[in-house]
Amino acid sequence: MPKVLLIDDEAPAREDLRRLLAAHPEVTIVGEAGSIASARIKLAEGGYDLVFLDVQLVGGTGFDLVPAILPDARVIFVTAYDQHAMRAFEVNALDYLLKPVRRERLNEALRRVATALPREETHYETSPRPVLRADDVIHVKTGRAAARFVRLADIVTLTSEDNYSMLLLGDGTSLLVRETLSSWETRLPATHFLRVHRQVIVNLLRIEGFSHEDDRITLLRVTGAPEPVRARREHWSELTARLAALGRPLV
Repeated sequence: MPKVLLIDDEAPAREDLRRLLAAHPEVTIVGEAGSIASARIKLAEGGYDLVFLDVQLVGGTGFDLVPAILPDARVIFVTAYDQHAMRAFEVNALDYLLKPVRRERLNEALRRVATALPREETHYETSPRPVLRADDVIHVKTGRAAARFVRLADIVTLTSEDNYSMLLLGDGTSLLVRETLSSWETRLPATHFLRVHRQVIVNLLRIEGFSHEDDRITLLRVTGAPEPVRARREHWSELTARLAALGRPLV
């Protein structure tokens, strides 16, 4: 029996969900929140296993609250129509409802929750996912109780850490993600990302210059990276060709 938490800053929207959920006696609404601050309190209190989470909230977004949600709880996002946001949900296999919420679509979402595997039994690399686009937003799990959305364009480099990878973002944040570099390589758009070393994938749009260290290694100056990125010289021709295609030739 799902124990549900409703988070939406519009009281009429919460009322609509309560009315629709009343047709599902197996569902128990255990709490509501109408702001980022009150939502954080409710999420910390626990006692829920399903959250209906509005994307647009006063003072922030529902995405900001994702790390505060209990790791075993499921999330169904609720949003007004936004093509970019919808792409993020679809790419990451996250369930979402468009406002105004339709009864049939809600029923479908609840059926998915009822038949889904527990989160701890789900592994990112066991489910096929589509190839990403340069303007996509990805949902990455950074720990048992932490996850966040990341714009692909904000990624500077991805570095191998055995079965994990370290994502360096443009603001200096580093995220350790349970996904191998080889897995990232199959998903990232080849137009914008290239594996320049066995251990490193780089965002091509962030390369600003280079110097050849020797006949085997090139040092790439990359915006947002604290140190030059080492690239194997065997990748040089492919690197320069892809940069030229982006209108950013290395000279």
